[in-house]
Amino acid sequence: MSEKILQIENLTVNFDGFRALNNLNFSLDTGELRVIIGPNGAGKTTFLDVITGKTKPTTGQVTFKGKSIKGNVEYQIARLGVGRKFQTPRIYLNLTPRENLELSCNRYKNVWNALFGKPSSAERRTVAGLIETIGLETKADLKAALLSHGEKQRLEIGMLVAQSPDLLLVDEPVAGLTDEETENVGNLLLALAESHSIIVIEHDMEFVRQIARKVTVLHQGTVLCEGSMDEVQNDPRVIEVYLGKQEDDHAAA
Repeated sequence: MSEKILQIENLTVNFDGFRALNNLNFSLDTGELRVIIGPNGAGKTTFLDVITGKTKPTTGQVTFKGKSIKGNVEYQIARLGVGRKFQTPRIYLNLTPRENLELSCNRYKNVWNALFGKPSSAERRTVAGLIETIGLETKADLKAALLSHGEKQRLEIGMLVAQSPDLLLVDEPVAGLTDEETENVGNLLLALAESHSIIVIEHDMEFVRQIARKVTVLHQGTVLCEGSMDEVQNDPRVIEVYLGKQEDDHAAA
């Protein structure tokens, strides 16, 4: 049985009487890729906020690599090996992808050192490998501002990987992407899943089907069900609260 990299038990988060998370239980195996879906307001973002220390749980326990992180602040959890990619790319637009990655390889560097300092040979090899992994070989030395939205998403995922996290948290990585860019991001995450534990929050069902090995459905702050994409899509509870609601929206449009 695989070791659990993340274990969440009886997690509740109250915001002025509103339960964003309600007695939620969740676990992730080391090396697992998990996709989390659910309607708006299901608690997906709060779920990530608790794991990263941005939001403190009202009750419950969060264990990462066998140790409780409940009382830790964001930078402490990041140093333990949790990396998060937000919906909007957070990259240095005036730096090249290569410079962005060099900066990320050493979290203690600053922008000045990244621009004018010399990276070590090991860092150069790491960066070259990451540029290939994220598929930006031909644009590695262009300003990041010139990249497409999908390329910026892949660059930020590469920057996250450069910091060597054990757990990647990726929030809606294909929002606003073309079909081709969506497929490229999916292929990148599948490649990274060979050596990382990954949680992906996503709404795009075609993308979920592309990458999902196991899907967790959140509803009203708790886990509604888990299983393969086919199992989840055919679950009457999911059809009612999530997929069925989408169909109703399309019918009304």
